[in-house]
Amino acid sequence: MTLHRLALAVAAIATLAAVPAPGPGYHVIKTYSLGGEGGWDYLAYDSVGHRLFISRQDRVMVVDPESGRLLGEIPGFNRSHGIAFDYKTGHGFATSGGDSSVVMFDLQTLKVLGRTTAAPDADAILFDPATGNIFTFNGDSKSSSVIDGKSGKRVGTIDLGAGPEFGVSDGAGKVYVNLEEDGEVAEIDAKTMKMTRKWPLGSCKGATGLAIDRAHHILFSGCRTKVMAISDAKAGTLITTLPIGAGVDATRYDAGSGNAFASTGDGTITVIHEDSPDKFSVAETDTTMRGARTMEIDGHTHRVFTVSAKFGPPPAESTAANPRRRPPMLPDSFTLLILGT
Repeated sequence: MTLHRLALAVAAIATLAAVPAPGPGYHVIKTYSLGGEGGWDYLAYDSVGHRLFISRQDRVMVVDPESGRLLGEIPGFNRSHGIAFDYKTGHGFATSGGDSSVVMFDLQTLKVLGRTTAAPDADAILFDPATGNIFTFNGDSKSSSVIDGKSGKRVGTIDLGAGPEFGVSDGAGKVYVNLEEDGEVAEIDAKTMKMTRKWPLGSCKGATGLAIDRAHHILFSGCRTKVMAISDAKAGTLITTLPIGAGVDATRYDAGSGNAFASTGDGTITVIHEDSPDKFSVAETDTTMRGARTMEIDGHTHRVFTVSAKFGPPPAESTAANPRRRPPMLPDSFTLLILGT
């Protein structure tokens, strides 16, 4: 090979290496009109029963994601938020932030089994397999309530010193939670029920959704400053931040694909790929529906679920009931969107 041809070959290889790999190609593959009144918050996928649980203000809807059919509803909530499952006991749990309580229900029948007091503004919730306990994250109370997964009774309270948002368990005795107002992540020892440390997330402010790669101890925090902050849970340090859309409320991680997702109210989902435990890149940004700020994934099919609704114009004047002049939701416009590749 001549020097000229060798130089051309090297240049061609360098050019190919500089071209980014194509994204996974997520797009909306199904939409279902669910209808019904009331706002919404978190979604939770029941990986055993293959059902999607959706919090809807005064109730929790249970939907078959394959058909969009409503399977049942769990009533009796005052601002429902997070949902968690304890498959060992067969119990489900959901927060009712308006009355500071947690509702325990039967996962098979959906019948309410009991209610326990957590703390004002009980919001996100998770099940920790290492202890068998449920952890709620109470924004206004700046605390976490710990509930026994078998009895449904509160067994402890953890002072977090700042308002928490979403949390995750590493499955081995550590729980992590975003501290929204401080732009930090806090680590909790699940057995001693004490906060052990916390670390800052750089340019991340308004940390909301949180996801975890358990195998590599990586945390993904969705931030209202339009970034995803990625940190090393073992070292307690920030690795990097990458851009996402506006109005994030949920993040998820899919171990099968190595993709992290951030759903945002501007009607997009940003897909960030874990190239290695210390290198991450934005793979693509997918269009969903304006207001689709929360989501869930099915780790088996790698499908992503999100919901939103259509809204009318905002009221001309603010009222005591609607000080922010939020636009009204149009009747029966609540919609489930499913994204796949």
